[in-house]
Order: sequence, then C-alpha cells, then structure tokens
Amino acid sequence: MAFPPNLLLLFCIVAAVSIPIAAAHPPSPAAGPVKIRSESISGVLTALGYRQLSTIASKHLPNTTVPLTIFAPTDSSILTCPSCSLPLLLLEHSVPSLYPISLLLSLPFGTKIQTLAPKLRCLTLTFSPGGVGATAFINGVEITKPEVYKSDKLIVHEIRGFLTHLSHLSCNIEALTSLSFPAYPMPFSPFFMMRLMLKDAMLRLRISGYSVLALAMREKYRDLLELRAATIFALDDEAIFSKGQIYVRDLRFHIVPNRKLTADNLVMLPAKTVLPTMDPSEKLVVTTAGGGGLLQPLRINYVKVTSLDLMFNSRIAVHGVVAPLRHAFHDLTAVDDFTQTERSGSVDDEKVVPTTVDDYH
Repeated sequence: MAFPPNLLLLFCIVAAVSIPIAAAHPPSPAAGPVKIRSESISGVLTALGYRQLSTIASKHLPNTTVPLTIFAPTDSSILTCPSCSLPLLLLEHSVPSLYPISLLLSLPFGTKIQTLAPKLRCLTLTFSPGGVGATAFINGVEITKPEVYKSDKLIVHEIRGFLTHLSHLSCNIEALTSLSFPAYPMPFSPFFMMRLMLKDAMLRLRISGYSVLALAMREKYRDLLELRAATIFALDDEAIFSKGQIYVRDLRFHIVPNRKLTADNLVMLPAKTVLPTMDPSEKLVVTTAGGGGLLQPLRINYVKVTSLDLMFNSRIAVHGVVAPLRHAFHDLTAVDDFTQTERSGSVDDEKVVPTTVDDYH
C-alpha cells in the first residue's frame, strides 16, 4: 500500500527528530533504589544519569572496600557553580560509611559528617519542619531523591540546589553532634576502617537510647581499636540505671572480639557454643539456641537476647539483651550442666545478676 507523498515526508521528519532527542536525554534517576549491574562507583553514577560525577569518579574515588554514601548533585546543580572543581565537589559530597535515609532522619539537627575531601571538610545535616515527613538537607541543598541506589557498599542520594565548596570552618561545631575524624591515609587501612566503624556505632547507639554504652565504648576506645571486628551485647540506658550498673564495669565481658556475628550468624549457633570475650578469663556460652522463636528465644549465659541486629555496620554488630550477662562459666566444664539449670526454672531475667556460677543452684 503506497503512502501519500506528504504523509511519508511527515513520518520521516518525526522519526529523524525523535531519535536524537531520546539519546540526548537519558531517563532521570527513578525514586527508590534501582538495580544496576555495574559494581564500580563510576558505573553506578553513569547508569543513574549523573554524567558530570561519573566522568571523574573512577579517578578520584579510591578503589576500596570502605562503604560510601554519595550525595549526588544533578548535572543542573553542578552548573550553578561554574568555578567549582568537579573532583573536589565529588569528594565533598562523598561520606565514608552507609547513611540510609532512615538513619539521616534520626540524627540530631545540625549533625556534621566528615567527607572524603582533604583538609577536614564536613557536611551539615538539617531538616525542614514536618515530623515524620520531614525533608533532609545537606548544606542547605535538598535531598530530593533519597536512596536512588543502595547496596551493602554504596548508597546514593540525589540532591538538587545551589552548590558551593565547603568552608575550612565547616567542621567547627561542638564535637558531641559531629562525626569528624583525623586525617587518614589513602587507600584506607584496616586500622582506619575500625576507627570509622567505632565512631559510627557510638553515634547510632547514643541516639538510640544506649548512650551509656556509647560512653563506655569511648572509655575502652583504644582497646576496641585494636580489634578487627566486634560483637557487642548491649543494655539500654533505662536498664542500666535501674538495675544494671554492673554492665558498665563488665563491658569487656559483653564483647566478642574479632568476630562480627549478625542475627543470621547468632541464630545458627548450636547450644553450648563457646564464644571468647575481651576479658581473657571469661567466656560466653549459647545456653539456648536461637531457632526456637518466641517460645524459646536465644539466650547467652542464660540471659535473653531481645533485639537482634540492634545496630551493625561493616565491622561491628550490636544486639540488645534484657539484663547484664551472667558470669556462669568461670569453669567451662559447667557448660555441660546448663540444660538442667535452664529446665529447672531457676533462671529469671529480672533478678539481680549473680557473680558466680554457685548463685544459679
């Protein structure tokens, strides 16, 4: 069937015009996390449509296992700062560790987070009024699309607004509400990584009702810094003030050194599993395995674990317990007797914590 000449000409013009338009305007990042095959930071940014950042990401962001959060300016936002250095902008908007939007919204107003930029530069987190529906801002620039990409190593939040470089005074604020770290070598060392994750854990614990634990960790900071990883059994502030002062004194007894045991790891441990602690003379024992659900919850040294994965990052896992852990196993031969002790009904989480195994019988 032949088309009229004028109709055929119109069809050709439309086709010729529409093809370059589609190529020149890739789809903008969709709201919510997207799946991207590329594992490189540059590849992720390219796939999301942040062309200005992606061109320099492979060269100016270190290839490291350290998790990162990038507050990614749109290309149009970058154009608002024609005198800005693009590599420096990328480093100023890249933060070590993972900051999902739920964590950002839980941080105090005015929290300052150190970036990868040299000479100590910090981003300031603020919010618009709105309670649950509050909007987060980074240095006054709105996070318009939170978590456009999210994995266990990288989170990308889109920001849109007027950009400037960070001031040399950007980190000068009360340390209590700041996440700032001393200068560190590139690429990141394991020592730096543990320091970063400790500070991340202490901040999260402090704003989650575990401020006493956060302070105790600060007191033990040098010892904790020597670890490769850690699993911490945590008691909240209310429980410590009401009946658990012994917890602070025995903090080392509540920490499994050089092992990060998340909830998935803990519930798979069979009963009688022995775990070391930072106190060389003390051990922890799984007295009830974690596969029993609500009717038979996981117990460590007879104490119920109430909040699995209370907090975790790449090196540290924290789990809530109902009371300070009990010194039940000074002699590890006592492990063989734990089943009878549990079934006897003599274990009561609300009792004052005994100090020797004899107190259980």
